This record gives sequence, structure tokens and C-alpha cells, in this order.
Amino acid sequence: MPVYEYRCEKCGKEFEAWQRISDDPIESCSECGGRASKLISQSTFVLKGSGWYVTDYGTRSTASSAGKAVDKPSSTSSTDTSSCAATASE
Repeated sequence: MPVYEYRCEKCGKEFEAWQRISDDPIESCSECGGRASKLISQSTFVLKGSGWYVTDYGTRSTASSAGKAVDKPSSTSSTDTSSCAATASE
């Protein structure tokens, strides 16, 4: 369940509430009974691991990728047709 933060407009008290997404927002302060409004909180969502832009693609430079060797297929002789046949049938 998400934690929502609220602030009372009358007394200024800030408080948290565990609520379902489908629950109605809290409308009044439990201390003074004033009107409470929902605050926008900082998210704790963090992308970790490989496969994300920040970890894999965001730090690559064009200079490092230009220096990498690219594997080229070796030249096939006229007798080596097994790889061509397997590729064509797939």
C-alpha cells in the first residue's frame, strides 16, 4: 500500500497515511479539524541493474564504440554451404 503525505492548511501539521489507491483522500486534519491537502512526494523508485538507459546507454561515448572491433564472418568456400542452408530454412 502506498504512503501518502498530507498537510493541514489551518495548523500546518504534516502527516502520512497508508492508503489504497482506491481510497478517498483524507480531507480533514486529525489534530485541529482543518482542511488537509495531499502533497506531492519524492519518489523512491530507482532503476537498477543492466538494460536501463542510465546504466547501459547513457554512458557510452561514440569514441569508445568506434574503436571496437567488429567480428566479420569468415569467407566461406564453395564446399561450405551448411550455414547458408540452415539460415535459409529458418
